Amino acid sequence: MTPKKILIVAGEPSGDLHASNLVKDLKTLRPNLTFFGIGGVLSKKAGVDIVFDITPLALVGVVEVLKNIFTVGRAYKDILRKVDSENPDLAILVDYPGFNLRLAKALKKRSIPVIYYISPQVWAWGRDRINIIKRRVKKILVFFKFEEELYKTYGIDAEFVGHPLLDTVKTTLPKDEILKTYGLSKGKPVIALLPGSRTSELKTLLPAMLAGARIIDRKLGGVQFIIAKYRGLPRDLYENLIKNMKLDVRIAEGDTYNILGASDFAIVASGTATLETAMIGTPLIIVYKAHPITYLLYKIVSDIKFLGIVNIIAGKEVVPEILQYEMTPDHIAARVVGLMRDEAGLSAMRDELGRVKSSLGSPGASLRAARSILPFLQ
Repeated sequence: MTPKKILIVAGEPSGDLHASNLVKDLKTLRPNLTFFGIGGVLSKKAGVDIVFDITPLALVGVVEVLKNIFTVGRAYKDILRKVDSENPDLAILVDYPGFNLRLAKALKKRSIPVIYYISPQVWAWGRDRINIIKRRVKKILVFFKFEEELYKTYGIDAEFVGHPLLDTVKTTLPKDEILKTYGLSKGKPVIALLPGSRTSELKTLLPAMLAGARIIDRKLGGVQFIIAKYRGLPRDLYENLIKNMKLDVRIAEGDTYNILGASDFAIVASGTATLETAMIGTPLIIVYKAHPITYLLYKIVSDIKFLGIVNIIAGKEVVPEILQYEMTPDHIAARVVGLMRDEAGLSAMRDELGRVKSSLGSPGASLRAARSILPFLQ
């Protein structure tokens, strides 16, 4: 069978995770495939020849992108130069729509077929992008059933493959062993803190989380806190933010799912981690604060009531969202304390999180996506 080259582009950490798993499954089905593109450590480990690392590209918000516009522009030029020298048989673009939809136009001019993996959030804002996708993309593989239905109404070849996190989001150790590993007591409640995967998120969100944690500890007494550290960020970033907080808090390295499984509650930055927490079944609140201009633009153009993907899937507020100017230590503490004192409310939230997980399909999403891609390599 003739060897084939595939361009794959993932511009931020969650996309890098899903891209790496897709690459592994494609290689299982067709071992002679080769890959190059934009990605992170996971894509590189899966065998992708990385032309540009995602670290400076993992940006959230209009202002943040504008501040780094020259870096983004350099990545775009670098990848197109590589495309012209390698002439790939297929391109797989993973989320990251501002960059990837522009790239899709250039790829179409070069007669390189484009598969889009992970839908841009056109249902939240930017519905004009649906027609752009229709013109530039051969097929889109989506994680949510409602996305497939939306795209098909526009005549786009869309396929719901399920969510690949169903294969990876699971605990590997019993709760007692996890608590022992991190020196946590069985008799006291545990609250996990997940402040995001970007340096800017960490610096903005973690101080408010920690200050809120101090209030929670005063009101509830004997609460234990543990931070699920993102593997791509240096430990000293976390330690510097913790050192003046006068709070007993642990840092767990690369063990997020076990930490969530052992926790009674979680305070989570909006993003993929909120869905991962829901899949583990741990009650949570969602917090986020963006640059004021980014937030203003979001409020102007957004077509939806919620920011958290858990609430979007459910179609209602299953999980409280504390956003922007309301994201203060006092507000965080008040919501957490109120929920942790309401066992019936926590039970109802767990039931709703279970329904959200059930709506994500069945395990094997990445392999189904790989099988859908192979015919484009004939």
